[in-house]
Amino acid sequence: MYTVIAYQIAAAIQIRECRNRLGWRLLFSDSDELFYRVAETKFFYIFQYGMVSFFNMSSQEIEDALEKIKPFCRDFMDDRISEEVEVVIQDGILKVEFEQVILPEINSEMVRLVMLNASQSVALNRYSEITEELLIETNRHTQYLETNGKLDISGNKLKRFIGKVLNIKNRISENLYIFDAPIITWENEQLNKLNYDLKQSFDLKDRYNLIHDRIEIIKENLELFKDIMDHNESSRLEWIIIILIVIEVVDLFIAKLIL
Repeated sequence: MYTVIAYQIAAAIQIRECRNRLGWRLLFSDSDELFYRVAETKFFYIFQYGMVSFFNMSSQEIEDALEKIKPFCRDFMDDRISEEVEVVIQDGILKVEFEQVILPEINSEMVRLVMLNASQSVALNRYSEITEELLIETNRHTQYLETNGKLDISGNKLKRFIGKVLNIKNRISENLYIFDAPIITWENEQLNKLNYDLKQSFDLKDRYNLIHDRIEIIKENLELFKDIMDHNESSRLEWIIIILIVIEVVDLFIAKLIL
């Protein structure tokens, strides 16, 4: 029995620097991913968005690998979210079960798919936590609005909050490939089935949709907040103009009385 374990270790990892500096055998690379064979039955997967995944590597080997890529990480995390999957090798069997995958052999492409989906699952856990916190904060503002009839957030803070939500939405869209089948699965029915079963087992699409729905709810609330704030600002400007006109009229009236 072998173990796949995936971690989020950073906000981002410099893929180009890792490719230039790491000495393991590189099996696959693009601008976002590096997939290495560390030994005959040991693999290491690196993702640009701060994820790493290991296959059949000991705790010490994992720590050594993390130390090697730490200089290329932005906002390295000591407190890591993780996901573990047991991989069993049984000749002639390809099957995905709860927290266990049965493979017919240690095939690098099959192992890579397991590591990819485990990493996507960890990323979804992280984004689920972030969006839940954002939704709680948004609900706090809507409850204040319901109770007091006004917002408890300033224009500058609202703009920063909107920017934060949009940046998270962009990161999710850029870094998660929930709906995209890897190229290796396009012409291989066995790999395509494995990838599909893994997504089903990890419940990736439903979890992604939940996160997406939260983002949309938050966006709708923030757009409403912005409209209310714009209306308040417009009303404030109208009152300023009215007051200035009144002052001007009074000034003219006083000037005529004096004359």
